[in-house]
Amino acid sequence: MTAAARQYDLMIAGQPYHAGCPELVAMRTRAQELMRRYNATILGEDAARAEALGALLGSWNGAVIRPPLHVDYGRHIHFGPGCFVNFGAVLLDVAEIRIGAGCQIGPNVQILTADHPRDPHARAAGVETGRAVTLGDNVWIGGGAILLPGITVGRDAIIGAGAVVTRDVPAGATVAGNPARVIARRGTTLPDTADALSAPVSADTTPAPDTGAATMKAV
Repeated sequence: MTAAARQYDLMIAGQPYHAGCPELVAMRTRAQELMRRYNATILGEDAARAEALGALLGSWNGAVIRPPLHVDYGRHIHFGPGCFVNFGAVLLDVAEIRIGAGCQIGPNVQILTADHPRDPHARAAGVETGRAVTLGDNVWIGGGAILLPGITVGRDAIIGAGAVVTRDVPAGATVAGNPARVIARRGTTLPDTADALSAPVSADTTPAPDTGAATMKAV
């Protein structure tokens, strides 16, 4: 096994690795070429979009993704069917990002698997790690939310706009804030958050491309 291959295996295993090895640089360069092609497309260029996303992502499954899209490698990102991603998503996939069926992701959402050592000497030496992020089916993420490494979000959960998610989100829960906390569960609302949940929201009324995917509202 070459040193470069070993760095890739370490990265995927969630172990400390060095991102500057030639193999990883080549993978990121390929991803950037495909991102550039995809991000230059406009509505109606369905064939070009499908070709770019099919080559970039580990599992595309026809997800509607409004450019620009930003990834590290792309190959570690897996969408279930029927997903929608609004403008400006940042999906840092040094570890796997698995997004369940029917998920809706608002604009400028960041899903981050990349992490760095807490020890200053290891950090200065360029060591990195990664932890996978998983979204269950039918998760809704409001605009500007950030999901940190290692997070699992249960099915039917809602993540409020601007939330910083630092721990797992239970199925059916609504979380908001920094750090994100549960403010409601399916069918219930916590008393001190009822007013916040009933506040007016703005809607993205621009129709999505003809895929049947729902548009995204800000939580």
